[in-house]
Amino acid sequence: MSFNPDNRQLGGIKIALFALCLIPAMRLVWAAYTNDFGANPVEFVQRWTGTWTFNFLLITLCVTPLRAITQMHWLTRLRRMLGLFCFFYATLHFLSFIGFDHDFVIEDIAKDIFKRPFVTVGFAAFLLLIPLAATSSNWAIRQLGGRKWQELHRSIYLISILATVHYFWLVKATALLWPLAYSVAVALLLGWRIRERKRKAIPVPQSAAVKPLKFFKQKPN
Repeated sequence: MSFNPDNRQLGGIKIALFALCLIPAMRLVWAAYTNDFGANPVEFVQRWTGTWTFNFLLITLCVTPLRAITQMHWLTRLRRMLGLFCFFYATLHFLSFIGFDHDFVIEDIAKDIFKRPFVTVGFAAFLLLIPLAATSSNWAIRQLGGRKWQELHRSIYLISILATVHYFWLVKATALLWPLAYSVAVALLLGWRIRERKRKAIPVPQSAAVKPLKFFKQKPN
């Protein structure tokens, strides 16, 4: 029998999850307090926030398969928080890029986005995350309608692909192990969804008693 928490237990799980999701941010705060950023503080912050953005993206994508496999449907109620933390770390990642690299100068930021492909792809992924975060509330679901909301939030699949490409183009050719690992994880998660959609798309069985309609050029006798 699968675990099915009541509202009080689920509230406790959400509080614990919220605290866990803040740990990577607290690591940055502690590094700033102790001056423990290493030899290259800018690279440390950008890599750290980028990695955790991708981590939360993958964790968010894992919710649906886990729910289907374990039949613990309450896991869906944690997905919104995980997605918002993904956006939170993506925002920190973006701010570290435009702040540390370009001092928030719009012209320099725009030039870099169009000049370097990995920046272009990463920026596109961040832009696609914005409407997902903006429509994460129950009010937004009611305003958009369930179907339109689902169609909008399926862009997370494209975001995951763009994040993979961004990661590959970012690292050197001698350091492709982690990008490969993340790309395999994305491929497995998206592949599972494709398989499930094909499995559920069962054709309507044909009955021998049902005959096709016939149309006549002239009225039959």
